[in-house]
Amino acid sequence: MTPPANLLRRHALADAAIEILGTCGIHRLSHRAVDESAGVPSGTTSNYFRNRDGLLQATARRIVDLHLEDMARDIGDVPATAAERLDQNGLADLIGQSLYQAATQRRVRFQAIFELLLEATRTPALGHTLSEISTATLRTTIAHHRALGLETSPEQVRTLTALYSGALFTLVTGPPQPITTETTRTLARTIVNGVLGTPGPRE
Repeated sequence: MTPPANLLRRHALADAAIEILGTCGIHRLSHRAVDESAGVPSGTTSNYFRNRDGLLQATARRIVDLHLEDMARDIGDVPATAAERLDQNGLADLIGQSLYQAATQRRVRFQAIFELLLEATRTPALGHTLSEISTATLRTTIAHHRALGLETSPEQVRTLTALYSGALFTLVTGPPQPITTETTRTLARTIVNGVLGTPGPRE
C-alpha cells in the first residue's frame, strides 16, 4: 500500500534535509535550503515543520526509520536455517556487512546523524527526541537478535551499538581512503569478540 501523499512529502523533505546535513553540515540547514534541495515551492518545508527544532527532530526520526528498515532487510536476507544457528562469528559477519554499507552507500545519512548528535548537546528538545529514539532502537535491536537466535543481553547489545557507532564515526569522518569489506569485517570481529568473548572455531 502506498503511503498517503502528505507522508510521502514529509519523507521527501526529511530526505532532502539529510542530504544537506551530511554534505554541507548543520549550519547550512534551513527551511529554504530544504525547499530548494527537494525542488518544492518556497514555504513548503515551513508548512510541514513550523520551526527548526521540528525539522531537526523529523530528520532524526527519518534517519533512524531508514536504519531500522535496513536492519530488518539485512535480517530478512539471512536464510531461516542460518538464522536458527547464527553464532558469534555469524553476528560479526552481519555487523561487518552493515558497517561497510553504512560507511559507503549510506555514508551521507550517517554523517547527518552525527551532525544531529552534536547539535543535540546544544538543543534540549532534539536531545530528548534522540534519547527516545535510542531507547526504541535498543528494543528493536534486541528483538532482531532474538529473531536470529542470539542470547545477547540488553547490556551487551547496548555496548555493541556504542562500539559500532564509534567505529562508524571514525570511518565516515576520517581522511578519505578506500573502505573495504575486510576492514569492516575486522572491526566487527574485534567489537563482537570484545563484548562477547573470543568464540570457538568455525565448524
